[in-house]
Amino acid sequence: MHKFLVHKRGDHVGVVTSDIERGDRVTGVFMDDNSAMEVVAGQSIPLGHKIALVSHGDGEEVVEYGQIVGVTTQSWSVGDYVHTHNIRSKRWS
Repeated sequence: MHKFLVHKRGDHVGVVTSDIERGDRVTGVFMDDNSAMEVVAGQSIPLGHKIALVSHGDGEEVVEYGQIVGVTTQSWSVGDYVHTHNIRSKRWS
């Protein structure tokens, strides 16, 4: 069963559909082609929040929905919890 959804192939983050605990190996599904991927969660991530699908350094652009949606405010690794502590929304920039 999947624990996160990815809007488009190439997105840098997925949306968590069930709470995830640190260390869980979780499956995500790409909504545009129904393929799946697995990542290991670096932190616990609550329902509705985001999980990192690629590693990013500080100040890098973040893609979701196939578009740039923000910029990292600190580095993260695959499986990390992505939220307001490590991303600044393009909307508020």
